[in-house]
Amino acid sequence: MPKKLVTSPDLAPPNGNFAQATLIEPGARLLFISGMTARNRNGGVTGVGDVTAQTHQVCQNLRAAVEEVGGTLGDIVRLDVYVRNMEDFDAIHEVRQHYFTDEPAASTMVEVSKFVNKDYLIEINAIAALG
Repeated sequence: MPKKLVTSPDLAPPNGNFAQATLIEPGARLLFISGMTARNRNGGVTGVGDVTAQTHQVCQNLRAAVEEVGGTLGDIVRLDVYVRNMEDFDAIHEVRQHYFTDEPAASTMVEVSKFVNKDYLIEINAIAALG
């Protein structure tokens, strides 16, 4: 895999399932995944009102996108996470640990006031580096 976690003794350990920095060596193919929501393959919203169920669906959608080009979730090097309620941080990271079992990606999480669908609680976009 073309990614390497970067850590520094001058930084506090991450408080969730993410890396502080990720190094990608030249020669990797990059896959940019648009914001994935809890929309299931039929177009409905999975887990209305349930951030855990929605996070599972989002991670499954990310996996489907990266696997379509021969990659795995382990190839994802960057996640940008948008949530309706920052109080869901721990629940979201608990789910993420089930999907991102290799070295975690660099990540940012921010709270937003609205999504394009009132039922969405989370959206994640990603960048994968494929070797």
